[in-house]
Amino acid sequence: MKKIISFLSLVMLVSCNTVSNIEESRHDQNTHFDAFKEQFVNNLWALYPGWASGQGYHKYDSVLVIPNKVQRTKELAFCKANTDSLKQFELSALSDNNKTDYYMIENQLKANEWYTNEFRSYEWNPSDYNVSGGFAEMLANNYDSLDVRLHNFYVRMKNIPVYYETAIQQIKNPTVEHTQLAIDQNLGGLSTFDADLKEALTGSHLGASEKEQIIARAKEATNAINGFVKHLKKLKNTTPRSFRLGKELYAKKFEHDIQSGYTADEIYKKASEHKKELHAKMFKLADKLWNKYITEKEKLSVGNKGFTPKPKDSLLLIKKVIDAISVKHVSADSFQLEIEREIPLLVKFIKDKNLIYIDPSKPLVVRKEPAYMAGVAGASISSPGPYDKNGNTYYNVGSFSGWDKERIESYLREYNYYILQILNIHEAIPGHYTQLVYSNQSPSIIKSIFGNGAMVEGWAVYTERMMLENGYGNNADEMWLMYYKWNLRSTCNTILDYGVHVNNLSKEDAMNLLVNEAFQQKAEAEGKWKRVSVTQVQLCSYFTGFKEIYDFREEVKQKQGGKFNLKQFHEKFLSYGSAPVKYIKELMEQEILNSKK
Repeated sequence: MKKIISFLSLVMLVSCNTVSNIEESRHDQNTHFDAFKEQFVNNLWALYPGWASGQGYHKYDSVLVIPNKVQRTKELAFCKANTDSLKQFELSALSDNNKTDYYMIENQLKANEWYTNEFRSYEWNPSDYNVSGGFAEMLANNYDSLDVRLHNFYVRMKNIPVYYETAIQQIKNPTVEHTQLAIDQNLGGLSTFDADLKEALTGSHLGASEKEQIIARAKEATNAINGFVKHLKKLKNTTPRSFRLGKELYAKKFEHDIQSGYTADEIYKKASEHKKELHAKMFKLADKLWNKYITEKEKLSVGNKGFTPKPKDSLLLIKKVIDAISVKHVSADSFQLEIEREIPLLVKFIKDKNLIYIDPSKPLVVRKEPAYMAGVAGASISSPGPYDKNGNTYYNVGSFSGWDKERIESYLREYNYYILQILNIHEAIPGHYTQLVYSNQSPSIIKSIFGNGAMVEGWAVYTERMMLENGYGNNADEMWLMYYKWNLRSTCNTILDYGVHVNNLSKEDAMNLLVNEAFQQKAEAEGKWKRVSVTQVQLCSYFTGFKEIYDFREEVKQKQGGKFNLKQFHEKFLSYGSAPVKYIKELMEQEILNSKK
């Protein structure tokens, strides 16, 4: 009996020691991984100073990297060295959050290698070369004294001439579309080195001599930019590269950029199915609203001898009702003012419904879209990086400058009374602005700097439906119809992007999809065609992220039943930072499982 007891004691001792050793090993692995991450990020910023500044890390603000072969060689060496370093860690020994960081670092390194070796946009996309954005942010953001920022601005400008000389040397067989985008955006950024800079100098405490030196160097920068633009305008390109990626490049870019549980082919099929579902829901609402917006309107018309019959074509019926509702919109002069008015109303609704915590200390500034950002999207959010958490978040609103009356009216009908509210939900509250504030509060710097676009855009699209589900818009049929139209936009973004870059969809067929099947105004459709011709895969992020987030929430609701709390779900989901949805889902499912034990 004593032998048995002694044996059992020995087994228990060995077992306890084994568990203790395992736990100690896991602790060591996580400690070493945290140290690796810190060094990795420091080296990353030294290699990519412009990226660092955009994230609020301003140690290298005075550095402008020359994007040449030497730089690319350094970047590839960095990728190889850190990929090798990752292999030293035992993935199973890492914490859940560190596992996610591991995957995100690994994907970023693989993506960087692929972009350099295979994608090679530095040869065919002239819009890759544009210095204005980084310099403009130095003037706009108050992360340091104006004098310090202007000094860094001056030092950084020194490399602008050689930067553009390098760009000219590297561009080979560019696409027509990206060439024009580069011309527009670089010209748009000239004000940064002229009027904007002079205004900043007026408010500084610099001496007259130093101001003159800065202005002189700014003229050199302006000359370099104008020289680049002149070169692009005169460039003889008889056989330009197609802006369409093709199936192989598209699939790989989708894999790296989206990091979804779905492939590009799978998400395209799901979007096509969702489009049919939305059409069915929209037809029911439009059929219900027909008399209110078509028949009743005609009854008020003087001399009307008959009423327009309902079209047999369901898509035509939907379009006619949408067109009638879209007449209700703000004026061009009050477009930005209306956005500013609606933001506090959204905040109040969220507080009243207890949907998610909104931090009142993080400023949101609605502003006219800076000229250097023009040409891709009509509304966007620019948020401070994780190192500049108290900086302003900007809601950029596109300008109508240079537009004729017809184009302006088309745009305003697209962003009518109802859809403008949905736009504000998406871009601001509780969409991008709210999510990015939470992301900057995440303890993981990796999740902040490698933020997943599908999660970010998916969250914004998810909140649109979530707000209506909780009574925003008083469940008005018009609001739901316009929401479905807006959701159809996200859905058709995927269909359009995949169709153009993989299936060789023509502009004529693309316009038919957008105008007749997605019910977009011509101005919006034209803008989307321009966007799909200068970007790739990003348009898929909206529907992909939305699909993954919404389906996951419904799964959690079903599992938790009466214990499900929407506010807690939202705050927990966002607490993981801007990680791919598939990783957040894995972490949350594990936490839910552990809470039941």
